[in-house]
Amino acid sequence: MPEDQPRVLTASVHDFRYFAALLRGVNFANRASVSITADGFTVTVEEARCLTATAFVFSHVFDEFIYNPDAARPSQRSQLSQNDEDDELTATAFEIPLNTLMDCLNIFGTASLAPGTSQKKKAHEDGDDSDGGRARGERPNGKGKGRADTDDAGGNARLDQWFAPGKGTGMRMSYAGPGHPLTLLVAEESGGPTATCEITTWDPEPRLELAFDSDAAVLKIILKSSWLRDALSEIDPSTEKLTIIGNPPPPPGRAARSSAPPCFRLRAVGQFGSTEMDYPNDREVLETCECAHPVSFTYRFSHVARALRALQSSLKTSLRIDDEGLLSLQFMMPAPRRPGRRSEAFIEFWCLPLEND
Repeated sequence: MPEDQPRVLTASVHDFRYFAALLRGVNFANRASVSITADGFTVTVEEARCLTATAFVFSHVFDEFIYNPDAARPSQRSQLSQNDEDDELTATAFEIPLNTLMDCLNIFGTASLAPGTSQKKKAHEDGDDSDGGRARGERPNGKGKGRADTDDAGGNARLDQWFAPGKGTGMRMSYAGPGHPLTLLVAEESGGPTATCEITTWDPEPRLELAFDSDAAVLKIILKSSWLRDALSEIDPSTEKLTIIGNPPPPPGRAARSSAPPCFRLRAVGQFGSTEMDYPNDREVLETCECAHPVSFTYRFSHVARALRALQSSLKTSLRIDDEGLLSLQFMMPAPRRPGRRSEAFIEFWCLPLEND
């Protein structure tokens, strides 16, 4: 891309591992929709018209974030109606192959490394990516290329441990508008090897819109992500259905609490039987539990299990279900230690229930 080419987006960060972790949380489908505004951008994927997931990446996650919607091609503006012009011109949308983006971020094998981890990489040889995207760059003594979403020890580490003082891999990302690729410049260290990646972008297509009505919520629970992660991890992968059951909190009194049904229960049903996991009525387990009457909704387990990657990195989870059974999972990600700056971000999943339940 020429240096004088106007850019819709220019963003850079000295250590992109936090950014990569946010994308990894929704990296279960390849085609992702990106929507950019002055406050940051979102990355959204969907599966089977039943599940959507969005990573909210705010501008203060980056060291530099410049958004210039006026740099978009005039043809894009002419397609907008006068009524929608003010709203739509403030956001720029396109689609990308998310797997390719993750590969580019991990071109030096550092996307999921914790501070203090050896910078020595294992070489991975992959074939050409068929989803669009090309990389230019060389690294001495190796041609390491690997997935940023591999299930290694780094992926299970607490994100707030990734930002202790130490060297990280920097990234500069730019986008010039429709018809142009998303360009990444990845540099492991100053004066070291660099790689320039150009990722094909596509025009956005209509996606499943799942709007959660907070006023119609019948179950609201906040708990540590580790409690939900451990439960989902122990369920057999062949499980077909997962039922989420909520009960009103018991009245005060030890006797009432001991005899009351659990406020939160997971019931997994598969080919080899069923399993139930109860969460005790304890504030150390369930930080918040709001449920006016007993509720029960069933979901496809394979859809709920897609949240495991986000659960591995998040601190707390907000679980909500509305009166139609729409499940909302919000994952609060820990903020990196950056003095004087707030860099919180979160990931949200929406999942439709099975129609027969």
